[in-house]
Amino acid sequence: MINQPIITYEIMDVCLLAGKIMLQSGAETYRVEDTMTRMAAAFGFEVSHSYVTPTGIIFSVEGREPTKTKLIRILDRTTDLDKVAKVNAISRSISSGELNLGEAYARLKHVEASRHTYPFWLQLAAASISSGCFMIMFMGKWPDFIPSMIAGGAGFLTLAVSHRLVPIKFFSEFIASFIVGVLSFLFVQTGTGHELDKIIIGSVMPLVPGLLITNAVRDLMVGHLVSGLSKGAEAFLTAFAIGSGIAVVLSIF
Repeated sequence: MINQPIITYEIMDVCLLAGKIMLQSGAETYRVEDTMTRMAAAFGFEVSHSYVTPTGIIFSVEGREPTKTKLIRILDRTTDLDKVAKVNAISRSISSGELNLGEAYARLKHVEASRHTYPFWLQLAAASISSGCFMIMFMGKWPDFIPSMIAGGAGFLTLAVSHRLVPIKFFSEFIASFIVGVLSFLFVQTGTGHELDKIIIGSVMPLVPGLLITNAVRDLMVGHLVSGLSKGAEAFLTAFAIGSGIAVVLSIF
């Protein structure tokens, strides 16, 4: 006879793993909770309870046997919407009965172990090109396109390198924006660039936490006040770090 509590804990582990991957990859809080609830219901637990914050997940299910509540800690968060989409696809397969418990766990572990879809050089190129495009979008002039590309790419590269050396997000963002400000000023001083404000604005856009701000607003709108406020505070600190780095450059030069 199969031990019912063991099966229950295995189902909880699958749900928690799915929630962990989604939360670490930039999914909204309500989406994480909804996915975990649907997966638990597909495995036979119609009533489940989840409490998700940006730094942790608490999850429990109600069945015939008493079960313990399980907690998982979230340490690293990034933006990888491809993983979010893959977990959603696995969840739909579970709900339709295409995957059993073991297959679902194996596929989720594979998604968790997979790295970013795009290599770093491609991310760097995208950040550089988008910096120039943002500069044009903010009514900049075409001669400033290349300087904005170089400054934006250098800022993105600095962000990645400094975060590996000192894993403090505020410090990395401050240094990256400082480098953007210095390069933008040098371009204007040497005559390569023309409008300092437009170059700076376009170059810092890849550093702006757009997804974080969007998720904060959406979580607040659906009633997840703790997650919404915490994500909003994190977005505010990021914006403050970017602004501080630029302000230091402008005050020095």
